[in-house]
Amino acid sequence: MRVLSIGGTRPQFVKMAVIVRAFEDYNANHFGSVEHRLLHTGQHYDPMMSEVFFKELNLPKPQTLLGVHSGSPGMQTAAMLAGVEADLMQWTPDVVVIYGDTNSTLAAAIATVKIHIPLVHLEAGLRSHDRCMQEEINRIVSDHISDVLLVPTRRAMCELQSEGLADRAVFVGDVMLDAVEHFANLDGPSSTLEQLQFSGGEYALVTLHRAETTDVVSRLGDVLQALEEIRFPIILPIHPRLKHLLGNDGMALLRNIPHMNLIDPVGYIEMLRLEKNARFILTDSGGVQKEAYFLGVPCLTMRNETEWVETLHGDWNVLVGTRASTILSAVKKTLTRRNHMQEARRFSSFGDGDAGRRSVEQIVNLVRKT
Repeated sequence: MRVLSIGGTRPQFVKMAVIVRAFEDYNANHFGSVEHRLLHTGQHYDPMMSEVFFKELNLPKPQTLLGVHSGSPGMQTAAMLAGVEADLMQWTPDVVVIYGDTNSTLAAAIATVKIHIPLVHLEAGLRSHDRCMQEEINRIVSDHISDVLLVPTRRAMCELQSEGLADRAVFVGDVMLDAVEHFANLDGPSSTLEQLQFSGGEYALVTLHRAETTDVVSRLGDVLQALEEIRFPIILPIHPRLKHLLGNDGMALLRNIPHMNLIDPVGYIEMLRLEKNARFILTDSGGVQKEAYFLGVPCLTMRNETEWVETLHGDWNVLVGTRASTILSAVKKTLTRRNHMQEARRFSSFGDGDAGRRSVEQIVNLVRKT
């Protein structure tokens, strides 16, 4: 049985790592019956956004690295589609697994179904109901053309049912919970915190990269104004996209903010350590929202909606948009309510940390039926 996993961004590498381990466990009990290969589209190509993840997550070297980097969404998707199709025609896997909601996901989905290879979408059913988000379109298209939908939450199951896709959907839980539970418990201090001489709770962790935030000058300006006025130590890993948009002048202005600590992108394990020790997290990332929730850290999300609505329960995650005044008000409230996050977290919506095994069972079952 031949399985090909396709992805190209750091969140997808984390999800792949869970599936790789689950297939290794499956083969240990089934005499090595599955050959599982990876295809890297190249969507994230900076070493700290790609190579470091393969090393620290023990991912095997990709069968193919397409090397499709930056470009408009259409150009990037088209280039990846052509590259994926060529690889599929050469290796002809029994099933393809796609992950999440990126341009890599969409390109792989279209290429796969057009040559009639069974397709599995892991992390299916998420909806923000904002079609201005590129990710929302990628999710919807990928779900509707996939053969099996591996669903991370109960709400996502309801979304798929409302779209007439319930017969293809299986609730397996969230593989990101598997990953956090596995890697967050690894021993070792944070090299970043040691270098900056921060202890737990003494800083806010900020991530900023989404096109809907950074590509609109007024929104980005508001966010940067809020960061300047927070007056609380900030650690900001600079995403290559943000660095490019700011240019030398913008980066200089950020560096001149007294409480701002700019760092290069970090690997997954170091990122978990930074998240786990933060007083709060301010982000526009979908994955970071969830990781904060799993780790029990207050999160303020710079969006007006979220596909991870479960994280909003108990005010673990608060949607603050991109207006400076709203962000600052939410930060002030978070800093003055130190104990408001102590209620029990509700992980049941995301499964029990065994999503990898369940996902592999469904992938194998699909191949056996075809």
